[in-house]
Amino acid sequence: MMLKVSSVQFQHRANDKTYNLGRVTALAQQAVGDGSQLVIFPEMCICGYWHVPKLDAEAIRTLAEPLSGPSISYVAGLAREHGIGIGVGFLELGDDSAIYNSYAVCLPDGQIHCHRKLHAWEHRAISSGDRFTVFDTPWDIRAGILICWDNNLVENARATALLGAELLIAPHQAGGGQSVSPHGMKRIPVEKWVRRYEDPEAIEAEIRGPNGREWFMRWLPSRAHDNGMFLIFSNGVGQDEDEVRTGNAMILDPYGRILAETWLADDAIVTADLDLPLLDKCTGQRWIRGRRPELYGIFTQPNPDGLSPMEARYSEVSTRASSRTE
Repeated sequence: MMLKVSSVQFQHRANDKTYNLGRVTALAQQAVGDGSQLVIFPEMCICGYWHVPKLDAEAIRTLAEPLSGPSISYVAGLAREHGIGIGVGFLELGDDSAIYNSYAVCLPDGQIHCHRKLHAWEHRAISSGDRFTVFDTPWDIRAGILICWDNNLVENARATALLGAELLIAPHQAGGGQSVSPHGMKRIPVEKWVRRYEDPEAIEAEIRGPNGREWFMRWLPSRAHDNGMFLIFSNGVGQDEDEVRTGNAMILDPYGRILAETWLADDAIVTADLDLPLLDKCTGQRWIRGRRPELYGIFTQPNPDGLSPMEARYSEVSTRASSRTE
């Protein structure tokens, strides 16, 4: 049995929901033309991303909307109209009045499954979610959602798999960011994106290099392989304020093999058929069945030296600022 899926990368516009929903519409229609049954878009692609840390709390609340609000309602209607699943990222105003970095997967039967980022750090006004999100789909496969930084922590991917996920939906806004680690991802000069038509080799080298594809290859295949899950990686692309997202939209099988990918410096879609019978005997699924949970109590012990996502982010910012003044 096969399931055809698509991963989308596109350059959103900050605060411009009309434009961003227009791109979702056009790219979803393109994926439908390719025969796709499930189309995955990037993190916070409806509202925009990297401008959000610069907003005040009132502006954050203005940008957010409930799951039942106009944006997700529109995407849900698009999913029903085309008979496909569509996943999009947005800022959610919860029933508890808190704001969340959320991701909604709208299914063709009208169901909507929403995940709240577990490790939200983008703004002090944005709260972190408190649960994993795993759900049944119409295609005889269970799916889970982890947003960007959620995927960096191996425990989150394993927990999602243990809850029955066989397909991990992994929306991001990544690549070209600054890390304090000497061997981590580094910032890509915005000028290389601006001059992408005059000098396409320079931006392609960045997208395929250590600040883009090479960075993702250090850990994305292991999330798929070690947990026996298909993985759909969707990412923003292009200039986002003072950073450059590298796109690198890709689809991986449960052995960590890349089924489809792109390094285009542009809005793009990649599509692949998921061979669902691979799940039964793949290495990761067999490893999970061999677990010894009685040995793993250490995983539930608090880490006294750990930082919350927000603390970790502002620690990095402070370290970078300090290094510039020394």
